[in-house]
Amino acid sequence: MDISNRGVDDEAKLADRNYIRWDAEGVEKIPENEEEDIKAVAEMINAIQKAQWNTHRHCYSGTHARTQGLVKGKLVVHDNPTHLKQSLFDHPAEYPVVCRYSSEPGDPGLDDRIPQPRGFAMKVFNVDGEMLSSPASDIPTQDIEFNSTPALDLADAKTTREIIDLRIKYGNNQPELYKQLEARKDTDLQKYRDTVRNTHLESTRQYSQTAYRFGDYVAKYCLVPSSETQKKLYEETVKPADGSDILSRWLQNFHRDHDAEYLLQFQLCENLEDQPVEYAGKVWDPEKYPWQTVATLVVPKQDSFDWELKNFWEDQIRVDPWHGLKTLQPMGGPNRLRKVVYPASSALRRKMNARPEVNVKSLDEVP
Repeated sequence: MDISNRGVDDEAKLADRNYIRWDAEGVEKIPENEEEDIKAVAEMINAIQKAQWNTHRHCYSGTHARTQGLVKGKLVVHDNPTHLKQSLFDHPAEYPVVCRYSSEPGDPGLDDRIPQPRGFAMKVFNVDGEMLSSPASDIPTQDIEFNSTPALDLADAKTTREIIDLRIKYGNNQPELYKQLEARKDTDLQKYRDTVRNTHLESTRQYSQTAYRFGDYVAKYCLVPSSETQKKLYEETVKPADGSDILSRWLQNFHRDHDAEYLLQFQLCENLEDQPVEYAGKVWDPEKYPWQTVATLVVPKQDSFDWELKNFWEDQIRVDPWHGLKTLQPMGGPNRLRKVVYPASSALRRKMNARPEVNVKSLDEVP
């Protein structure tokens, strides 16, 4: 259910719903052995990075290693109704942004013709408010990341440890990997990544997958292509003859000739049993819990594959949901895992590539 064009009656009904506060009892419950599982995952992600270094003689991030495009634009916050006036979205404003399109797996050489989840990340500048302490409280940026699948197969720390272990052991033997996955209760969730629709990234809806604080409340968010040109591209799917870099070339062709627009929407939590925060493998039903638009991402025509920006992003920038406002704090097990795994992945990249991490404070510092 999309409420981007809601009427007054719909808005009033949505404002009166019983949204759960972010600090309510039971929103977050840390399971036993989570810290041990997270430590093991960080070590496994580093092992994946080292394996890719042996192939490419360059160290990439453990996931989302393949850059498909990078663009600059602005995030335009709407004059939102009272219940949506939360955090960064509490008043109309415009913020400069830099964004990256990616493929989710940890192999930077992955053929675009292989269907896999795709990613989108955004670094928002000139942000005011009390910041989380990582990397530093004086950096006025908000990092926001997305994935093209609404549910996260690495649904909690325990699941992540089990699945990453299987992928390392059987990643080059899909029949055996599937045999292992089919013995699990979450088989469909784990195999879904290999069946995603392989289409133009400019037409692809992107999701947070995990839950976040949204001012007073708890929410997930998504990014929806909104121009008619982008929507039409959904019919275009990757074909065997298209070539291994088709997604990047499609993006370059699009951004050279067209502006892009996306709606940033939030889905607020109302029922913890039906909308779990700790387990990210379940989709929050949009028919029960509607998406509500708070801002528009606007990207003007430009070259979407600048080599200097690509290398700067991959080698020196880290996008991390723990970089940002306290009022947009990541929540749940998968995000507690990211708080440990992302810095560990970044640290190994900096060491192996001999490049320092740069925490940019403004768009002017980005190539």
